Amino acid sequence: MAFFVPSHSRPRTPVTSNVDTMTTSASLPSEGAIPADGTVTDRLVEANGEYAEAFTDPGMDARPVLRVAVVACMDARLDLHKALGLQLGDCHTIRNAGGVVTDDVIRSLTISQRALGTRSVVLIHHTTCGLESLTEEFRHELELEVGQRPSWAVEGFRDVDQDVRQSIEKVRTSPFLLHTDDIRGFVFDVKTGRLREITPA
Repeated sequence: MAFFVPSHSRPRTPVTSNVDTMTTSASLPSEGAIPADGTVTDRLVEANGEYAEAFTDPGMDARPVLRVAVVACMDARLDLHKALGLQLGDCHTIRNAGGVVTDDVIRSLTISQRALGTRSVVLIHHTTCGLESLTEEFRHELELEVGQRPSWAVEGFRDVDQDVRQSIEKVRTSPFLLHTDDIRGFVFDVKTGRLREITPA
């Protein structure tokens, strides 16, 4: 897989990675998936128009009904609401590459708890995650390509169970969170759809 990052100061060179596990059957658009005279974004905007035609204000408060925040990977194979039996308004969903607990995830969880009343945190990683094959060398390659070192870490890992344990510990020990007694971590199996709970360290 090759990643291209725009650069105005030098010719573009692909940053290569062996993250084959990130490719899914949904990665390549099927025939007719993209309008012949438009883009994927055009298709999404058109779909929103149809959605809005039948939309009615649910009259919900911004506070999640179940008072839970879910932190998960951004992988397109994870349909969190269906997998967890959630309805609109039930939870806060915070997603990023790998579902890792970064400073920005702590920021979101802090706001979720202190301003919007959540009490529980559910952390979800998954099998065959692309971050299991990506290392900090990716940042070095980007720096060589664009002439600037990314300020963020890749947060790659090799042992998904251990990374879930580390994520649990980061949330439990954060001084900014009010509620750390109900924090649980899981690995979602993309082949079976089942969650496997990870015992904290």
